[in-house]
Amino acid sequence: MKKNILLAVSALLYIIFFIFGADWGLEIKAVGTLLIIQILWIGRVFPLAFSSILLILLLSFHFTSYDEVLSYLGSSLVWLLFSTFILAHAFVRTGLAGRVALSILNLAKGSSRLLLLLSFIMMFVLTVFIPSNIGKGKLTSDILDDLVKKLSEIQQTANLGKSFFIGTAYISPISAAFVPTGASSTIYAFGMFSSVSGEMNYIHWLIYFSFPMLLFVFMLWILFQIIFPMGNVDQHMVRKLVYSKKQMLGKWSKQEIKMAFIIAFTLILWLTHAWHGYSIPLVGMLGAALSVLPYIGVMDWDKARTAIDWDMMLFFGSTLMLSNVLIDTGAMNQFAAWITGIFAHVHPVAVIAGLCILIALARLLFVNVLGFLTIALPLALILGEQIAMFSSLEVAMAVYLVGIPGFLFITQSPVHLITYAYGYYSQGDLFRTGIPAMAGWLIIVFLSIFFYWKLII
Repeated sequence: MKKNILLAVSALLYIIFFIFGADWGLEIKAVGTLLIIQILWIGRVFPLAFSSILLILLLSFHFTSYDEVLSYLGSSLVWLLFSTFILAHAFVRTGLAGRVALSILNLAKGSSRLLLLLSFIMMFVLTVFIPSNIGKGKLTSDILDDLVKKLSEIQQTANLGKSFFIGTAYISPISAAFVPTGASSTIYAFGMFSSVSGEMNYIHWLIYFSFPMLLFVFMLWILFQIIFPMGNVDQHMVRKLVYSKKQMLGKWSKQEIKMAFIIAFTLILWLTHAWHGYSIPLVGMLGAALSVLPYIGVMDWDKARTAIDWDMMLFFGSTLMLSNVLIDTGAMNQFAAWITGIFAHVHPVAVIAGLCILIALARLLFVNVLGFLTIALPLALILGEQIAMFSSLEVAMAVYLVGIPGFLFITQSPVHLITYAYGYYSQGDLFRTGIPAMAGWLIIVFLSIFFYWKLII
């Protein structure tokens, strides 16, 4: 019933903007297109890929040529996403992901508090190799679930479970922004930022975002110990459980060793992008090809192609189309001018603070981060050109960081739904931690744009 209503609303909007409003300007029609596609995406009226096909048709008939629209599917960013699907699948399939995760957790030496902190850091390490919040969140949740269940046979571990799984829901999307290849939304943001900054590369990305993210990790770690005190958890038992799981993996296999070399080689080329000149998408394709290459790789093409989410690639390409239509038609410029006109006599610092708070509140309504950023980032880049004291890049990075995580509701991301399904926390627990965590994240973003980025950019 809900989908039928949303479909009817979308059809009505199409009639208003493109039939009755056939003579309207392209910028007005672009707003109509934005409303229609967001209703289809947010309401899940159709699968994301089919909604994206409808967007392709809409743009081809009313804005530009079919060939021009399809050219976005050939974007290097789309094929970077393709490459990361293959690399991530190979990393997990060889067992190397589990070995890396358990090796990090083993550093806690049985300390439950340190184990919690290392579980957060583990997700930052995994995000370098697994460009999927869902894949990373599921892998982390499975490992932590096994540890908590075995430990609960001996003593009470309710608070430890809450901290682990709420922490996974929060840190997974934030850690995905740690590197330019961390998730589809991160790849999209990297493309947008590169369009306004020729100096944006892998290392600069790490420098810009490592400070706010790592600061939040420590803040969240302290917050959980206040809200969910862990008590005296048996340190010897925790150490034994983690060590035994690591021992079950046995010695490094030939496939793991080969994958480690492929990952290391790809990462080194990404980090030295500014020196050798080969683009990040090109290096990603090289790494994906090596992982499938006979004798050198770790799997054949039949296995690799099962890892490629073609629907996500189509959806990702459609977000690039929509962003460019909103910018090229001038729709975003007019909206940005309207906003700056309202706040013409307000201090720029207050404007940025207000913008970040509005983005955080708007994020409560969006499950799909990539769809949300399709609107937020182009707007932020244009606003950055009209707000004194701040560059387009600074404004866009602040909006990007604020728009990534979901703090208050279980429905705010697929990772929230995954971690909630394990049964360790309730909506009330999430809300209880989400309010201070969200406030702390906003403060950290403010510190970044007002001080940190001013020093390094």
